[in-house]
Amino acid sequence: MVRYGIIGVGAMGREHAENLSFIEGATVTAISDPDAGSRELAQSQIKNPVAVFSDHNELLNSGLVDAVIIATPNYTHVDILKDALATSLHVFIEKPLCTTIEDCVKVIEWSKNRTGLVWMGLEYRYMPPVAELISIVHGGGVGEVQQVSIREHREPFYPKVGNWNRFTEKTGGTLVEKCCHYFNLMDHISQERPVRVFASGGQRVNFLDEVYDGKPADMLDSAYVIIEYPSGKRAMLDLCMFAENTVDKEHISVTGNEGKAESFLPSLELRYGKRSAVGNFKDWTHDASKPKVESRKIWDDSIKYNGFHYGASYLEHVKFHKAITSGTTPEVTLEDGLRSVATGLAAQKSIAEGRPVLMSEILPAGWN
Repeated sequence: MVRYGIIGVGAMGREHAENLSFIEGATVTAISDPDAGSRELAQSQIKNPVAVFSDHNELLNSGLVDAVIIATPNYTHVDILKDALATSLHVFIEKPLCTTIEDCVKVIEWSKNRTGLVWMGLEYRYMPPVAELISIVHGGGVGEVQQVSIREHREPFYPKVGNWNRFTEKTGGTLVEKCCHYFNLMDHISQERPVRVFASGGQRVNFLDEVYDGKPADMLDSAYVIIEYPSGKRAMLDLCMFAENTVDKEHISVTGNEGKAESFLPSLELRYGKRSAVGNFKDWTHDASKPKVESRKIWDDSIKYNGFHYGASYLEHVKFHKAITSGTTPEVTLEDGLRSVATGLAAQKSIAEGRPVLMSEILPAGWN
């Protein structure tokens, strides 16, 4: 039995607890949050009795847990990770890793030479239709990847305790807070690391009249981001956060020289097709009215709890639990976390300065 402590029991912290309740050999034994309302709500939702703390250090030093899940506001990650990584506990950190590159690098240094496992929470790759798309692409099903496109058209950010998610200084910015998942997914699909980012975006509709403690909300609500890779592959993000009346909020498309694969959420649909000819187009013909595309629903029947992310968080926790109990290495690392944050920061810098940004401007020496 692995005993879990959850640091930060807002909506996502409680979601982690619910996922763990469906995993054999996992139990939540302690929670920590400085907000009394969040503590009380979590305590009422968790099915078994738990120790309750207002300070994360009390939980870390309680002797009641083997692993901790950190799901606190983004700007608090670095300080809590410093304390958590000083222990031998297994650590799961929610995205984004931190809000600055300097803090991400510090965390990676603190994580070295530990006995406890450290897992970066970037679960999009585990969503069933996305996982199937990745399997097709990495199996050569579309040939050599040329373009990766991700569209998210969704509702605005939800309210959070203290309204911390209304400010770039506390979140890292929308393209870090919301989109680091996508940038990690692009790198994972293309199996390369970005070299240049160009973005255009702004705060067009959401939170324009919201002011807290004299500070206006400043989170972007829409953007286009283009990412270039060393081989010439490209990726693009299309984000709109005032488009809740959308059937499929997330659309991931991967096109290679031999075919194309697409996944759609929440319809859980996968579409896949091969090109009719590759290479020699002298005798090539194509009837655009009759695309040869396979379309099917994709689900994983091992998922016991769907949750917020189409079962992806459940599958991620199954893998985290297995890594703890079997002593294997994490599938998603702190380096993945750093690089996903770096791409988001590069995109926000590109928007602010109106120019393409090299990743070498964002990443420290030795990380390019």
